Amino acid sequence: MQYDFRTYHYRSINAANEQERAAINQELKDLYASLPDDEKAEFNKQLQTFLAREMGRLKSDYESINGAQGDN
Repeated sequence: MQYDFRTYHYRSINAANEQERAAINQELKDLYASLPDDEKAEFNKQLQTFLAREMGRLKSDYESINGAQGDN
């Protein structure tokens, strides 16, 4: 099964407040809890891959912006 972490991520970014963000996080926790044990490992693997990719993208964006500011 393929999990759509990007949707949760964007919903969390655009949450109106902390309560909405907490509810979105709880949805993910509930999804994880509902999975059979053998599927939890795959969920974790996909989540770690998504997080690593997002952190890499953010780092690259930050470095691009930071480098561009240093050029001015």
